[in-house]
Amino acid sequence: MPRRFLQLTMALIALSSCVAQAADPNAPIRLSAYQGAIRVACVGDSITAGVGAAHGESYPSQLGKMLGQSWEVRNFGVSGSTLLNRGDKPYQKEKAFLAALQYRPQIVIVMLGTNDTKPQNWKFKAEFAADYKDLLEQFAKLSSKPRIFICRPVPVPGKGNFGINEAGVVEESPLIDRIAQQMHAGVIDMHAALKDHPEMFPDRVHPNTAGARMMGEAAYKALTGKEFRGSTPVAVPKKAA
Repeated sequence: MPRRFLQLTMALIALSSCVAQAADPNAPIRLSAYQGAIRVACVGDSITAGVGAAHGESYPSQLGKMLGQSWEVRNFGVSGSTLLNRGDKPYQKEKAFLAALQYRPQIVIVMLGTNDTKPQNWKFKAEFAADYKDLLEQFAKLSSKPRIFICRPVPVPGKGNFGINEAGVVEESPLIDRIAQQMHAGVIDMHAALKDHPEMFPDRVHPNTAGARMMGEAAYKALTGKEFRGSTPVAVPKKAA
């Protein structure tokens, strides 16, 4: 009887530990809670896709190198895509969105909103929160029960470009924080990570390779709870056939 009581007590302690972690959406990921490589889906626009960075050096690619073999990071970024479902290129209508769902990720990192600041899109800003929640719910109901992190988009230096502007990005930040709280999602502040580095935005929208690395480091810290102190191998461009 005492032995069985001890086993039950230990089980309850373990359960309470899991519940405590689940209660904090910003808690680091525990590798011991997963079997095999942890599947990470990076959802976003051209900044996630890697426009502006060297070939093979998008932030998801660099994040994957930082995390190592216990993780599998895939890039589902689509250039020009919007969070808004009435934007000029809604992410939820892209094939990459379906592919991200079919991947059955265990971790989802979403960074959308930059293209939404364009005047033709931001006129629908009243729908931003509802559309964001709708997207997150598609992932939340997956059988893989993923942990979800949403990002404050990177800053837009100076006057921006392509209609993208910093005023809209700043306006989105409190909305994103509120959405995260309501949807029990973690927050990764990509804006803070790069706000003091306008030199990393050659076209005033897309971070270069060094900027993508800083984004990878911000995501790494959110997932592991640790600063990344190592170095990552640089992708070697493939020679033309």
